[in-house]
Amino acid sequence: MRKKPELSLRARALQYLARREYSRAELRAKLLPHAQVEENFEQIQPVDLDALLDDLTARGWLSDERATAQFVHAKRSRFGTQRITHELRQRGISDELIDAQLPELKETELESALAVWRRKFAHPPSDQREKAKQMRFLQSRGYSMDTIYAVLRLGDHHDA
Repeated sequence: MRKKPELSLRARALQYLARREYSRAELRAKLLPHAQVEENFEQIQPVDLDALLDDLTARGWLSDERATAQFVHAKRSRFGTQRITHELRQRGISDELIDAQLPELKETELESALAVWRRKFAHPPSDQREKAKQMRFLQSRGYSMDTIYAVLRLGDHHDA
């Protein structure tokens, strides 16, 4: 049996980027285990991962801005601003890029929370226990307390 040839670091990076947008920090973390040493023509050469990432960024193939926009677009209909912000920070996105997305996220947060609430719960809470359950659900999705209270008020009026 022939052994599958090992991919170069650049080829591996391009395969990842062909599937979806990655932040620089995410792509660096994915490539790091493969970047320790790279074999090339029987000799071992150290690979400069940061130089590769700089090159991919310079060519426009790697962009934190695009990765942020794609992530926000994918998650905004299911999660609140707090959760999206937290996940972007975990992905290594800078605070400046996150702050640029916040006005747009906050503008649609109530609409998004109401849609999530309606999909999960058919009726407004009938007692305090049910109200607490619905509030915890919306909190787990990353919605602010102001938004949660607004959703429950609107839900009451919607059924009336």
